[in-house]
Amino acid sequence: MTNPTWQGLVLSVYATPRGFAFVLFEGPLSPVDWGVKVIPGPNKNARCVDGIAKLIDMYQPDAVVIEDCAAVGSRRSSRIRRLYRAIEAWASNQTIETYRFSRNLIRETFSRLGAFTKHEIAEVIAKHVPAFEHRLPPMRRLWMSEDSRMWLFDATALTFTFFRFGVSAA
Repeated sequence: MTNPTWQGLVLSVYATPRGFAFVLFEGPLSPVDWGVKVIPGPNKNARCVDGIAKLIDMYQPDAVVIEDCAAVGSRRSSRIRRLYRAIEAWASNQTIETYRFSRNLIRETFSRLGAFTKHEIAEVIAKHVPAFEHRLPPMRRLWMSEDSRMWLFDATALTFTFFRFGVSAA
């Protein structure tokens, strides 16, 4: 599942209805920093981009990884699509390469490990990244809202997909 030729820091950002989640890795299984940022109120996209810009300024990653919302089957809202375009534009202005991966490619990455649902993917990540083990939320029931901790695993799934496919699939 790894791209042995990659050297550098990878910042993956997962946009959420309430803000964004991020993970910073220096290798396939080596997280450096992570978090979930809830952005309340108006101008959510601009405030998200500001928060992500601060992370990029602080860590100077070599790559930014985001979800490909333009892929066939994507059901992301227009606000989230605009946010991803803004993140990509900001990273480009900083001469940082941006990589986009679809939900289908993420599913393909984890299906090889026997994980098909979001929770199964999160369990695989928790098993491979001990720092995230205690952050694994309980399995979601139909009547439950998604636990915000799951967004950390969504961002990490993007990172794992990057390390599996690297620049060849982006």
